[in-house]
Amino acid sequence: MEEKIRTLSKLFANHFTAQLDTVRLRTGKTTERIKIDHPEAAAVIPFLDSQRIVMVRQWRYAIARETLEIPAGKVDPGENLLDCARRELLEETGYHAERLLPIFSYHPAIGYSNEVIKIYAASGLQHVSETQDVDEISRLEVIDLDRLHDLIVEGVVSDGKTVIGISLFRAKQERGEIPEDFFA
Repeated sequence: MEEKIRTLSKLFANHFTAQLDTVRLRTGKTTERIKIDHPEAAAVIPFLDSQRIVMVRQWRYAIARETLEIPAGKVDPGENLLDCARRELLEETGYHAERLLPIFSYHPAIGYSNEVIKIYAASGLQHVSETQDVDEISRLEVIDLDRLHDLIVEGVVSDGKTVIGISLFRAKQERGEIPEDFFA
């Protein structure tokens, strides 16, 4: 157990807060810890059919490059995770899903953030809007699952939620945990 002694600095942003604390370790030694309070988020693996998914190209400031990843975003105040997943899918891709299946929840940066991302698989997609979030998304790409696996292994796709989501979906599918009618 670590005990907070005092907060040295705090940053307030639109969607999160970050603080630098002095803490006492269980050994009695003191050190500093950064903690980011972040809302939950939802991510969606949007299946066009059993072999192809819709992915987004997006500039990521922190790593100074464009990435290829599954649609995702933070939960708005008062919104539940399932509604967030539906909204983010629509905003980022223009698709509505008939079916959303929970795949996994995880902490993407457990060493310094309390953020939790819940990953869903979506099927029964209907393209209902031509617009997408142009402030965030540069373009959509339809990727074959076999090709996506290669892109992950090659390091082209390095986004954690995408790698985890695709890997766990495949594992659940191999174990028979994905409903037979998921792609119907």
